[in-house]
Amino acid sequence: MTLAEALNPTQRDPYPTRSAKEPALLYRQDPVVYGGPDDGPIDAETLNSYGENGFLSVDRLLEPDEVELYRGELRRLSEDQKILSDERTITEPGSNEIRSIFEVHKISQVFADLVANPRVVGRARQILGSDVYVHQSRVNFKPGFNGKDFYWHSDFETWHAEDGMPRMRAVSISIALTENFLHNGALMIMPGSHKSFVSCVGQTPDDHYKASLQQQEIGTPDPSSLSVLADKHGIEVFTGAAGSATMFDCNCMHGSNSNITPFPRSNIFVVFNSVENTCVEPYAASSRRPDFIAARDFTPVG
Repeated sequence: MTLAEALNPTQRDPYPTRSAKEPALLYRQDPVVYGGPDDGPIDAETLNSYGENGFLSVDRLLEPDEVELYRGELRRLSEDQKILSDERTITEPGSNEIRSIFEVHKISQVFADLVANPRVVGRARQILGSDVYVHQSRVNFKPGFNGKDFYWHSDFETWHAEDGMPRMRAVSISIALTENFLHNGALMIMPGSHKSFVSCVGQTPDDHYKASLQQQEIGTPDPSSLSVLADKHGIEVFTGAAGSATMFDCNCMHGSNSNITPFPRSNIFVVFNSVENTCVEPYAASSRRPDFIAARDFTPVG
């Protein structure tokens, strides 16, 4: 029995994971789009495509001068010794190069303003059909030559298992601060994979986040499930100029290759969750992850 079931035994977990001996593919039981074309900046065609594929792209979310502003802030953060020694800063496996800085909207007013920008949060509200709060924010660095990969995963599996996110009513936005090429570790998504939930095997170790933020092993899908999803849906790779953005559903199967090119790839990553889907106790972990990874402040943005 999971901790969440023990606290509320009348509520069956619709997305059981890390509790069985064999992996399983389960049908999604939640809507993908909760709002309509009149609720925000996304037109009806794009909204329908998001519902079908689980993602959308914005070619020019940020103007060039804005990109320079955020790049400058990224450099400032990466050179701040106080931030480098903060537990919210995660380094690459086997090196001291920065992989991610978490809770960046609380560390930096510049990024806080971006999160609250209607071009960003307005799209999230529209997709989720409600006010939203920031479940997680971070800046990701994928340095040239040795930026490590992010293996295939569904974010929702981890957020459900370790953070207690009840349902699939969250959306992520990745905003590029450098150009995304096919060859520098660009984001890959299996379109349509958000309609299936991969129930994973393996119990969650205590303080699992300390290892998983560098390289996740528990909560990653099995090769057979990945093969089924890839054969059915294919794989799309997202390229684009700095300032472009990709929004994707919390249950999309996604990942990225390592970067062995000289061209770094940096992005701002924000997870918006509906205020009607706030986290409870973890479904498959003994304790919650720290607030800087999974917020417990459910105050709506803006």
